[in-house]
Amino acid sequence: MSTEPEPTEETEPQSPGTAKDAVADDTEAGAAVAGDGAQAPAVAEGDSDEAAGEASASEGEQGEAAAKLSEAAAELAAQKLERERIARRKAEKQGPVAAGAKLSGKAADLLAAVRAVESGDKPAATVFAEPEPPRRPAPEPVQRPRPVTADAPSAPAAQTVESVRRVLSDGGAPEALVPQVAAALGEGAADQLREDPWQLLRVAGVRPEQADGFARALLGAECGPDDERRGRAVTVWLLEQAAVAGHTALELPVLTTALGKQGVPDADAAVQSTLTEAEALVFQDALDPRAPEPEEGEERPVRVLVGLERYAMAEESLADGLARLINSVPKQDGSAEDWERAADSAQGSAGELIRAVAGHGLVLHTGGEASLAEPAALLRAARELGLRAWATAHGPLGRDRFAALAADDTATTVTGLLSGTEGPGRDADGALDLDLLVVLDAPQLDVESAALLTESLPDGARLVLAGDPAVLWSAGPGRVFGDLLAARVCPQIASRRPDPGPLGELVSGIGIGELNQVEAPGKEVVIVPARDAGEAVHRTVQLVADSVPRAIGVPPEETQVITPGHGGAAGTRALNAALKERLNPGPGRFGGFDPGDRVAYSPTPGRTVPGHVVKADAEGLHLTCAGEPVVVPKERVEDSVRHGWALTAHQAAGGRWPAVVVVLPGDATQALTRPWVYTAFSRAERHLSVVQGADQALPRAVAEIQPKPRTTRLPVLLGTQVPTPS
Repeated sequence: MSTEPEPTEETEPQSPGTAKDAVADDTEAGAAVAGDGAQAPAVAEGDSDEAAGEASASEGEQGEAAAKLSEAAAELAAQKLERERIARRKAEKQGPVAAGAKLSGKAADLLAAVRAVESGDKPAATVFAEPEPPRRPAPEPVQRPRPVTADAPSAPAAQTVESVRRVLSDGGAPEALVPQVAAALGEGAADQLREDPWQLLRVAGVRPEQADGFARALLGAECGPDDERRGRAVTVWLLEQAAVAGHTALELPVLTTALGKQGVPDADAAVQSTLTEAEALVFQDALDPRAPEPEEGEERPVRVLVGLERYAMAEESLADGLARLINSVPKQDGSAEDWERAADSAQGSAGELIRAVAGHGLVLHTGGEASLAEPAALLRAARELGLRAWATAHGPLGRDRFAALAADDTATTVTGLLSGTEGPGRDADGALDLDLLVVLDAPQLDVESAALLTESLPDGARLVLAGDPAVLWSAGPGRVFGDLLAARVCPQIASRRPDPGPLGELVSGIGIGELNQVEAPGKEVVIVPARDAGEAVHRTVQLVADSVPRAIGVPPEETQVITPGHGGAAGTRALNAALKERLNPGPGRFGGFDPGDRVAYSPTPGRTVPGHVVKADAEGLHLTCAGEPVVVPKERVEDSVRHGWALTAHQAAGGRWPAVVVVLPGDATQALTRPWVYTAFSRAERHLSVVQGADQALPRAVAEIQPKPRTTRLPVLLGTQVPTPS
């Protein structure tokens, strides 16, 4: 590696981020949010990791024709239809509570309490009377603004807005919350808040202590920490924070511990009340679903979990869909001899992939950037056999990169495929009109997207999930690709194609926990020490604007800056401000943006699309994103568009650039993990500069710091439906 002598940096602590950063960005790894934490998103903007992921992202209308549905509207409409299909499937089953194992003990008592309320009886007072297992301490969850539905059919009625304004004023809440409260609670929002002031926790960015102050102002002496309404609201809030951190459910002791940290005096009663009001679900999952039935008098080891219905239904639907693929025989497209000839004509592990897909409905494929050639070979072979074969990627950068590699136009984004704006469309039954789907960037799939994809596949179709298991996990809840790899319920093909050159060697080492010094005769890797935050920003601008174009031949518009956090003197906000001043100075005539600005547009939570500002007019801010025109209404610009010269690693996941500058300020060292470093460094195609202020924290993160676990139910759910591997 080349080293450019530079003073080192002492970065000042990162300050909290703005709501704009939180809502417009993808989530990043590092902060523990609820329960035992997660690799997933830091929820408070400006965390030393990444500020929270898109919590309140908005949608813009796509294209010039105002009559057409926006991309977000089409996506959400497709999701609504799929969720209705999921709900119908769930109605035919016994229900999510019984999905793991026979209920006994506390879970059975919880279910009995719920059913007692449903039948009109009072729940048993002894539901939580028995001693609880030892509780692990849970870090206090932090708040990320929640996603705001971007394509709301209409603005709240003026009467609703005015009534909300009055109740917020009576409770001492800022008037700036009026639009969010009206949108989140809808018609009758004011009455809901007067009846239950803690409903304010459903609004973006509101924390329990703020909702408590609002409740005291409205209720006076009637307000107390033991109020049942408060317990329910905080329980739901904690479960939502857990989802932000990547969990699809929380173990009961973890949840009750977190409730205690939020000042709920009777955490057990709060959970019980939340369950009886059907605001959450309880599960009892066997620790080993494949273990034989216990002998008479013995109980199977289980764990009791609590989760939100939204993610419970998605995870169960995903397990159902995956089991359907695993247990079924794929549609016979081509003879066995035809498939074998296609496999023989491919090279190395590409042939293994083709053979696996020939006989299985679900196949996993792992590898780095070079391994994309193998799914491309699979698609070519499948189309030659007459299959309707498509690939889909996390975002437009991954889609376009794969389309160029495959030399065809059968690649889509996941969003475009589900919404119908890209890809083959749907057949008369509502299923995707295809025989084979290859999902690239599979680690970026959260449970909801994965469930929608699997539910959309027709009977007899084949699904290949392909990706690099060493990168950061999804911004949304779940660990789909990792769970499937660990479950070993279907064929797994590991690519034997290493990424080439010094960059490939460096990234491969990081993947196994080694930060090696590599020979870089063409300055493929350069280390730039930075003494302090100001120096880090100065050097970054110098690299992007001068050094990389001159020495490497990569222009500034093809160089991407990646940094761990939004806040601080070397976070994305500071870097974007400095890069704009150098590369596209201007007064920020429209919400801080000028024509030519490089931006990161967040059409939906968890997804970032890079683009450029074209112009602004009465319609809103006009962007070009991946070659497509996008119009963002001016009232949504602040929530969904931010400058994009500098991104976080989660935002950059799924994309690659000719040159990348990774900025590691000293105050962000706690955010560094092996997956973070691997993801950031592997975004570079030709050149990587590392502005290094983290000192020994960087090699220590690579060698020692793994992602924190996520609590998910997918392995248990699959274990009850898929035969034990032989």
